[in-house]
Amino acid sequence: MATSKERWEKNIHVLDEKIKKFPGFVWQTTWRVGRDDPRRVIHAFKVGLALTLVSLLYLVEPLFEGIGQNAIWAVMTVVVVLEFTAGATLIKGLNRGLGTLLAGSLAFAIKYIAQETGNVFRAIFIGAAVFVIGAAATYIRFFPYVKKNYDYGVVIFLLTFNLITVSSFRVSNVLKIAHERFYTIAIGCGICLLMSLLVFPIWSGEDLHNSTVSKLEGLAKSIEACVNEYFSDVEKEDTQDKSSEDPIYKGYKNVLDSKSQDETLALHASWEPRHSRHCRYPWQQYVKLGAVLRHFGYTVVALHGCLRTEIQTPRSCRALFKDPCIRVASEVSKALVELANSIRNHRHCSPEILSDHLHEALQDLNTAIKSQPRLFLGSNHNQATNMLALAAAHARQKQEKDHGVSLSSVKTDSSALFEWKTKRANNEQSREAERKVLRPQLSKIAITSLEFSEALPFAAFASLLVEIVARLDNVIEEVEELGRIACFKEFKPGDEIVFNCETPKVNVSQNHLPSTDGAE
Repeated sequence: MATSKERWEKNIHVLDEKIKKFPGFVWQTTWRVGRDDPRRVIHAFKVGLALTLVSLLYLVEPLFEGIGQNAIWAVMTVVVVLEFTAGATLIKGLNRGLGTLLAGSLAFAIKYIAQETGNVFRAIFIGAAVFVIGAAATYIRFFPYVKKNYDYGVVIFLLTFNLITVSSFRVSNVLKIAHERFYTIAIGCGICLLMSLLVFPIWSGEDLHNSTVSKLEGLAKSIEACVNEYFSDVEKEDTQDKSSEDPIYKGYKNVLDSKSQDETLALHASWEPRHSRHCRYPWQQYVKLGAVLRHFGYTVVALHGCLRTEIQTPRSCRALFKDPCIRVASEVSKALVELANSIRNHRHCSPEILSDHLHEALQDLNTAIKSQPRLFLGSNHNQATNMLALAAAHARQKQEKDHGVSLSSVKTDSSALFEWKTKRANNEQSREAERKVLRPQLSKIAITSLEFSEALPFAAFASLLVEIVARLDNVIEEVEELGRIACFKEFKPGDEIVFNCETPKVNVSQNHLPSTDGAE
C-alpha cells in the first residue's frame, strides 16, 4: 500500500510540474515560431481580417437579405482557399471557381435533358449521369498533369455536380440555389485574392529563390565544418543521437529534403502575377538546380560519414594532409557562396569562380599523397603479418585447450566419468562465452592489422573531397544556365564579392499548413 501511495504522489508531483511549465512552454513556442519567420504573424492577421470581412455577409442586414443562408459558402471558401503564399491561394481559388462553374453548367444541362421525361426515366437518367461523371472525374484525377495542377478543382467539380444534380430531382428552385452558391464562392475567392495579392503579399517565387540561396550557403558551411572537424586535434564525443543539432547535418539536411518543396513552390510561382522582375524567372530551372544540389549533397553526406567510421586514420597521419585538404574545402566553400551571391543579386558569376587557388590546392593534395608512398603502399605489412599470426596462434591454442583430453586423465570408474561430464559441460559453457566475446575482438584485430587499414579511411575521405570538386562543375553549369535564361546582369570587374554565410535562413517547408483539399 505504501508503495502504491508513493507512486501516486510521484505521479501527482510530475503532473503538477508539467502544468506549471505549460504556460512557459506555450509562450516559448509562440515566440519561436514568429521569430523564425515573422511572415507567419502577418499571415495569421490576414486570415483573421479575411474571416471578419466575409462574416459581414451575416452581420450586416442588407447583405444577409440579399444572399441569405448561402453566405456560409463564402466563409468556408475563405477558410479553405486562403493559403500562406499568393501562388498557392491563386491556384486554389481558380480551381474552386472553375470547378464550381463547370459542374453547375453540366448539372443544368443534364437537368434540362431529363426534365421532359417521366419521373422513373428521370431518376434512372440522373443516377446513370452521376455514375458516369463520378467515375470519369475520379479516373481523370490519376492523370499526372491533372493531379499536379487541377486535383482540387476536380474534387470541387464532383461535389458541386452531385449536389446540384441530385437536388434537382426534389427541389424545384435549384437554379436559384446554384446561382447563390456560385456568387458566395466568388465573393470568398475575391476576398482571398485581395488579401493575398494586395495586403503584404508573400510570393512563392521569392521563397523558392531564397531557399536555393540558403541551400548553397548551407552546403558551403557543411563542407568547411566537416573538413575542419576531421583534422581537428580535439577528439569529439559520438553525437549520433543528437544529429539534428550537428551544424554539419543542418547544413545539408534542407538540400536532401527539398525535392517536393521545390516542385510545389515552382508550381505556385508559375501562377503568380508579374509583380516584379522575378516573374520572368524560369521556375522549373530552379527545380533542376535543386536536383543537382541534391546529388552534390549526397557526396557531402558521405564525407560527413567519414567522421563517424569505426576504423579511423591516426591523427598523426591525417596531419600530413591537413593543409591541402583544408585549402580545397575552403576554395569549394568560396565557390558555393559566390554562386549563392550570384543568384541573390541576379547577376552572373565571376569568370574566375574556379580560381587558380583551387587547382593549386588540388595539386598540393596530390603532391602530399605522393610524398607518403609508404603509407599507401603498406608500410605496416610486417606488423600486419605478425598480428595476424599472433591472432591465429591464439585461436589454435584455445581450440586445443577446449577439445584436447590427455590419456592420463582417463579413468574407468564412475567418479572419473562424472568428472569428465562435468568438465565437458563447463568447457561448453566457456566456449559459448568465448564465442560471444573473443570472436569480435579477433575480428577487429584482423581488420585493424590489414595492410591498408590506416590508409583506407583517409583515402576514402580524400577521394570524396576530390569528387566534391568534380561535382562543383555541374552546379556552376546549372547556375549559369539559370542566369542565361533569367537574363541575369553581366558580371563587372568592379563588383565587390563578399562571402557571408551568416544570412538568416527561413525553413519554408514549415510554412505550408496541412492540406484541406477535401474540405468544403
